[in-house]
Amino acid sequence: MSKSTFVWGGSLIDRMLGAARLNANVYREIVNDGRATGQALVVVALVSTARVVGAMLAGEDIHLVIALIVGLVDGVLNWVMWALFIWLFGMTLLKMENTNAGWGQMVRATGFAQTPGLLSVIGFIPDITFLILAATFAWTFVCTVVAVRQSLGYTSTTRAVFVILLASIPVAAVKFVIL
Repeated sequence: MSKSTFVWGGSLIDRMLGAARLNANVYREIVNDGRATGQALVVVALVSTARVVGAMLAGEDIHLVIALIVGLVDGVLNWVMWALFIWLFGMTLLKMENTNAGWGQMVRATGFAQTPGLLSVIGFIPDITFLILAATFAWTFVCTVVAVRQSLGYTSTTRAVFVILLASIPVAAVKFVIL
């Protein structure tokens, strides 16, 4: 099999590794596999848990069970909100001729794009906390660009970046209103 047709096999770990490695074929596989929605939810839950554990290891005074529950709810709501606004803008304002994606496809791809967030568990390391968290954010953003590009069938990375930036406006507004 050539590399362009290689399929990762659908396991959660393989897909997470492929997503983190920015493998477009893995994102395409995730987008086209409706059964991967549950796996994407697991990724989001793992990343949310890693953030809570990282905060706890950093010395934040938190009640672990409450923080895990709040972290999971926040992680899932953020994921759904981002996927929704990216999908809405991608399917309307920035739609291309070949763009034909369902919301579930966007949810799956953006869920797996959060994989680098697992590194936030080590964000407590003194003197490099900012670097770890900044690298995690940047890596997750790039994964999201690949996820959006594959989900929406874009041929332009710039268009994928733009739809993510455009979606950040209503996401920030909703967060501002809620907080």
